[in-house]
Amino acid sequence: MAKVYLVGAGPGDPELITLKAIKCIQQADVILYDRLVNKELLSYAKTGAELIYCGKQPDHHAMTQETIHHFLIRYAKSGKIVTRLKGGDPFVFGRGGEEAEELVKENIPFEIVPGITSGIAASAYAGIPVTHRDVSSSVAFVTGHHKNDRQENEKWESLAKGIDTLAIYMGVSNLPYIREQLLKHGKSEDTPIALVHWGTTDIQKTVTGTLATIVDIVREEQIENPSMIIIGEVVRYREKLKWFKENIQTLSPISEAL
Repeated sequence: MAKVYLVGAGPGDPELITLKAIKCIQQADVILYDRLVNKELLSYAKTGAELIYCGKQPDHHAMTQETIHHFLIRYAKSGKIVTRLKGGDPFVFGRGGEEAEELVKENIPFEIVPGITSGIAASAYAGIPVTHRDVSSSVAFVTGHHKNDRQENEKWESLAKGIDTLAIYMGVSNLPYIREQLLKHGKSEDTPIALVHWGTTDIQKTVTGTLATIVDIVREEQIENPSMIIIGEVVRYREKLKWFKENIQTLSPISEAL
């Protein structure tokens, strides 16, 4: 019976996928997979399964979202089991909600299979707990994209004043803007910040600094997407808790101060 599975593939380390997600890959007739999905996971696909790449990079999409919707619907209506494989979790900045809406419109049965999102996993692999009883009782997952409107300004004011830890996705290119907004709305220049590049993979690299220094550090270290940005006092725990051996270890001003 035709069905679509919207599946989270986890943050990059292929061992961080769920058993249920693996089963969805194994039984699929068609797999539509994103750029950040570890290609090792495709080895679980059965012989003859059709593998379709639909990844997206900044300013370059291999396939539009509307085309992805079209493929999901077309293959499902032809009687196939379809697995839509997404990096992280399908409902955390993965457009899984939009895809599910389209399936509802077409009366196509579907199932959501959650995955470990990078906001939690990348920070954990960098030795940074997103919450800690002493310094952080709240965490927000935030998109790094921005719009120039009043609502955007109010969002950053709330984040700067009301949330202890910020986990920002897709924000490297907008880091100067993010820094400006947080400082504008009351965050201290000494607030710790970390960027975790390709978190949980064997090429993970973490750099740390403060809101005052991080833009220059990121430029010098040539940190690019995909990277998670973690902001808050929890970043100070990295020096104590870093356990994952990274490809390149970088000493930055905040780690020297600690």
